[in-house]
Amino acid sequence: MSKTIAILGSTGSIGTQTLEVVEANKDLKVAALSAGSNVALMEAQIRRFGPRLAVMGTEEAAADLRQRVRDLDVQVEAGMEGLLKLAVLPEADILVTAIVGMIGIRPTIAAIQAGKDIALANKETLVTAGHIIMPLAKEKGVRILPVDSEHSAIFQALNGEDGRQISRVLLTASGGPFRGRKRTELEKVQLEDALKHPNWAMGQKITIDSATLVNKGLEVMEAKWLFGTDLDQIQVVVQPQSVIHSMVEFVDGAVIAQLGTPDMKLPIQYALYYPERRFLAGERLDFAKLSRITFEEPDMETFQGLPLAFQAARQGGSMPTVFNAANERAVSKFLHRQIRFLDIYEIIRASMEEHRVVENPSVEEILEAERATYEFIENRW
Repeated sequence: MSKTIAILGSTGSIGTQTLEVVEANKDLKVAALSAGSNVALMEAQIRRFGPRLAVMGTEEAAADLRQRVRDLDVQVEAGMEGLLKLAVLPEADILVTAIVGMIGIRPTIAAIQAGKDIALANKETLVTAGHIIMPLAKEKGVRILPVDSEHSAIFQALNGEDGRQISRVLLTASGGPFRGRKRTELEKVQLEDALKHPNWAMGQKITIDSATLVNKGLEVMEAKWLFGTDLDQIQVVVQPQSVIHSMVEFVDGAVIAQLGTPDMKLPIQYALYYPERRFLAGERLDFAKLSRITFEEPDMETFQGLPLAFQAARQGGSMPTVFNAANERAVSKFLHRQIRFLDIYEIIRASMEEHRVVENPSVEEILEAERATYEFIENRW
């Protein structure tokens, strides 16, 4: 059965891997693509996949792209207006939200309202607006299919099970490039050190989030919404080999885990074809070579991204937005060598202390909390 997809963020890590899955499966069609500023890669993707609509982050980038693809039958749009058009495109069955940042919220809501299934790779959508997204998806009969490897693993472990019988969700973490180091050892780490992830190939922002364990904190918040669990039922377990992608423990003590090589194409393909499984080329686990799988508790004292995330999630309302926005701006500053690694935690903590929680925020209030957090950080750092 052929399926048509639209991709928010087609030139990033998840977007390009989604297109690799499309390439390997002849019954997947691409209706629309969006990107921020990478005009050259977008042109190549248009020529390869023939979408009807392409959206760029700015009008300037869109004008450049229009010029480059003037020989093709493709409509080029820009900005939020373009993203909203992409989200509701009638011929697309499923929207892949591979875009980074809170810019993904409005298009995701629009797609759900238009009855599209969502292959969700945009963490910010559920972290900041889970209280809006999940009830809306239920009302519209739309499926939210997780693309994150950890949430996909939980989703797979729950297949055929009663979600009300979950005892614990065990979210695994690799521990990132600094696993085992103490706080004093992190005082002088450089950007290059933080970008060396031991197992996964990801974009720069997510690689830094993995080093701080903020990424795991965001995943905890997502899991709460995706699987309807309490925060107290979610436990983070460090699994350095990245072989077990996550686990679910049930009320009878049984634990179901999903294992595999660290390859993002597996969760992407699973989301696109769910509930069908398709052949996927690539390495397979060799248990004889693997020999052992080890586990550790996360070091919450050193890697404060995780305890800060739990604190933000418990406070709820607009606080997860502040946690996310503060981290986003702090990581950007670190990537531009304007702050040190440990300053990321300091910026998140100070932003959370500054914020007055709005209970049950609207999309406008979520975006306002983001804007106020950015302003606070720019005035202080």
